[in-house]
Amino acid sequence: MTKEQILAAIRDIVVLGAGTVLDPETARVCMLAGAEFFVTPSLRVSTIEMVQRYSKVICPGALTPTEVLTAWEAGADVVKVFPCGNVGGPKYIKALRGPFPHIEMIPTGGVNLETAGEFLKAGACAVAVGGELVDAKTIKDGHFDVIEERARQYLAAIAKARAEMKPAA
Repeated sequence: MTKEQILAAIRDIVVLGAGTVLDPETARVCMLAGAEFFVTPSLRVSTIEMVQRYSKVICPGALTPTEVLTAWEAGADVVKVFPCGNVGGPKYIKALRGPFPHIEMIPTGGVNLETAGEFLKAGACAVAVGGELVDAKTIKDGHFDVIEERARQYLAAIAKARAEMKPAA
């Protein structure tokens, strides 16, 4: 089975996305393979424009206030703040939300079980987790149950944070 055939089969079961997309050409190739959403590590307006041209979802990476605003104004569906943990974590999201309450942000980098809820409480619309959830060794060892348990722990942490954020009835 070719890569394209595998992607076509998967496309009927899941919503396929592409990450670490660096340029519009790569975005287009991924679209042709069935990707419906795109995540980038940095801001490149031409990539946002390409993805929007085909009515797909784009989550470009940004770090500075200028990059966050530029990404949003260029048409980002949500802005990935990366690497958020290195520049203040939840406090940085809260600081960005001050002037940009209308911009949906997802922090990446520095999100773990201890910080996930704090990011949400600071104003993030969601959180993104990488190596803290899925790591190469766990996959290599075939311990998918460990990944499943980690996912459950994240879901519980997020549910707890959202419950704490609801106003008292």
